[in-house]
Amino acid sequence: MTKTNPEESPTSKWISYRPEIKILDCTLRDGGLMNAHRFDDEVVRAVYSACVDAGIDYMEIGYINSRRIFSPADHGSWKYCQEDDIRRIVGENDTPLKLSVMADAEKSDYRSDILPCDQSVLDMVRVATYIHQIPSALDMVKDANDKGYETTVNLMAISTVNDRELDEALEMLSKSEVGTIYIVDSFGSLYSEQTHFLLEKYLRYAQSSGKRVGMHAHNNQQLAFANTIEAIIKGADVLDATMAGLGRGAGNCPLERLVGFLHNPKFHLRPILQCVQQYIEPLREELMWGFDTPYMLTGLLNQHPRAAMEFNASNDRGDIVKFLDLISEEE
Repeated sequence: MTKTNPEESPTSKWISYRPEIKILDCTLRDGGLMNAHRFDDEVVRAVYSACVDAGIDYMEIGYINSRRIFSPADHGSWKYCQEDDIRRIVGENDTPLKLSVMADAEKSDYRSDILPCDQSVLDMVRVATYIHQIPSALDMVKDANDKGYETTVNLMAISTVNDRELDEALEMLSKSEVGTIYIVDSFGSLYSEQTHFLLEKYLRYAQSSGKRVGMHAHNNQQLAFANTIEAIIKGADVLDATMAGLGRGAGNCPLERLVGFLHNPKFHLRPILQCVQQYIEPLREELMWGFDTPYMLTGLLNQHPRAAMEFNASNDRGDIVKFLDLISEEE
């Protein structure tokens, strides 16, 4: 009887792993959109410790956006991520875990608020941008790169961008200092074939200039995990996820599902589940994230979920037919 070579087995790719893949936990940054980034230090410290113990590669602790634009009276510390606040949680971060913040294009005083990397415990600056803000995003990337940080550009609402504009943006990004270019399914509207198409397009530009491609998926149609897997299959190397899927509206790809799928022995599931059980799930009743029919409907119609978030907070919550009629009229 001929023995099967494991390298030739069709199942071998599902019991092995690609070591290039990195996981970025954005529980506090994306989840903070549901509570104005008012997380207790105990929760922030628990997420940090779980990421360290679980072997996660990057943890995004919050935004570093402008205190002129976003009033501190209306937001918690993790909207601004000042160095003293971060160090209060992580100290010198003498761990393999790299720390990240996100800065919104045109909403961040990045020149003054982002310190040189050698004066900070941060390792990465991620710039979130819409297609029309690319010139501003490129200035932010250059500033962060010059200060010594790893960088990403997270091109938001990609499902609304036409091919010509996207090609022009990717051409500019491929010539920039940015290290990773992200597909961001802001509205949770992508299907697998669209994810495939976008990954192939991004990779054509990224690989020619030595850059990585990342994936950030939202769960409006319960496809965040599935689309993240599709991105892995097509060659994405940096994957965003959150504990219990905590994130804006319908939430994100659940970190615990992604770690369970990847089979990489450097990742450990138990610390994540412990944090989810003790700190994240108790927030669900208050923050009300996760798949819900109104979020599904905005995903189907390729709309921002803000309408669903407002509806779910109203007295009409539960009248999903009324919500369908409401958003259909806006089309």
